[in-house]
Amino acid sequence: MRPILCTTFAILVLCGAASRLCAQTSADWAAAERAIRRLLPSHFPQLPPAVREDIERRRCTIPQTYFPGPPHGVISGAFARAGQRDWAVLCSRDGRSTILVFWAGSMTPAPAELAPADDRHFLQTIGNGQIGYSRAIDRVHGAWILDQAKEYGGPLPKRLNHDGIDDAFVEKGSQVLYYEDGVWLELAGSD
Repeated sequence: MRPILCTTFAILVLCGAASRLCAQTSADWAAAERAIRRLLPSHFPQLPPAVREDIERRRCTIPQTYFPGPPHGVISGAFARAGQRDWAVLCSRDGRSTILVFWAGSMTPAPAELAPADDRHFLQTIGNGQIGYSRAIDRVHGAWILDQAKEYGGPLPKRLNHDGIDDAFVEKGSQVLYYEDGVWLELAGSD
């Protein structure tokens, strides 16, 4: 064989072997969805009792991303206005997650329910033929929100005077949920 044909043939053989080794089947994706690690609200002692009770009443668990570390999926911040401590929880029930925002840690007014999505939509390959869950939430400050808007464009709120919620598909991208004048805005997150 000529050198170019030999090289092309070798690349095709290697690529074919790699795709057979790394390709996941629909059964693999279904198994990964069932294997998502989900924690009970009791794993989060920092939650106010009323919030924990509501999450338990809703039969929520808090899904965990594939990366190791302490429990996550529960955050606090000033999501409505500066100086108020609110709580946001990634609540998963029946394979679907929603971000619940509890105002000042109470049940009144009723918690906001944001960004519902099937948990399976947040699965991705994470190396070595493995599949992992990849949705995470985090508190973000005004300066970070401004930096993302400068880099990626998009709308900004009239006032950046409190925190937002970064709703991320880990290592893929995110959007920021920001409460202003009774409405949740969707702002640019990371990419």
